[in-house]
Amino acid sequence: MPRFRMTVEYDGSAYVGWQRQENGHSVQSALEQSILALTGKTISIRGAGRTDSGVHAMGQVIHADLERAWEPHKLRNALNAHLAMANEAVSVLEVQAVDETFDARFSALRRHYLYRIMTRPARLALEAKRAWWVPKLLDHEAMHAAAQELVGHHDFTTFRSVHCQAKNPVRTLDRLDVSRTGDLIEIRASAQSFLHNQIRSFAGTLKLAGEGKMTPADVRAALEARNRSACGPVAPPEGLFFLQVDYPGDPERQP
Repeated sequence: MPRFRMTVEYDGSAYVGWQRQENGHSVQSALEQSILALTGKTISIRGAGRTDSGVHAMGQVIHADLERAWEPHKLRNALNAHLAMANEAVSVLEVQAVDETFDARFSALRRHYLYRIMTRPARLALEAKRAWWVPKLLDHEAMHAAAQELVGHHDFTTFRSVHCQAKNPVRTLDRLDVSRTGDLIEIRASAQSFLHNQIRSFAGTLKLAGEGKMTPADVRAALEARNRSACGPVAPPEGLFFLQVDYPGDPERQP
């Protein structure tokens, strides 16, 4: 069966998360239902990563095996038409025909995420579901300095959900950068894979560093504690975006 790689974006606000669930509508279900409407076939798709309810994506990648060898642009347009008719907040950005060795999850070399914090006194209107509102000034340089204590190969038990299903808490974090543009603070993270709630746990801890409540040494001590209680509050989901996935043979792109 022909296999297709698809890059999709979505607003996670109205979904229970990426993964198909019994307690509500998911992004995976939205895409699978659009494929069913188009082809008349029920299939299961695989995504590069799972996102929680309220988390968005600019570059989630999936693969799907279809019976027909579609022209990629026609498949993209047809799926988007069905998604639009169903009022889904999901769009297929790109479709590529790939061979059967490609796997959206297991072929990935690196995943990239963005966490956005808006720091201003006034509540958010346009950005209400696109950023974490913090009504006070944060020191982004202190946040960046603290973030560098987390880069590298570590046991991230402190920074993963108690419900995380990963067997091993050890990961290699390639990048954790903090920058500011006006009222907006951006945290960018890159790694081959992440633990459940890892980036939101980073964001909540780095906010404390931005408030002067934690130093880089404190963040290092929290990491080395390997204890969830040492983590700062988990940041809310609406500030998190799944940016991009890198695969072998892809042109190099800086997220």
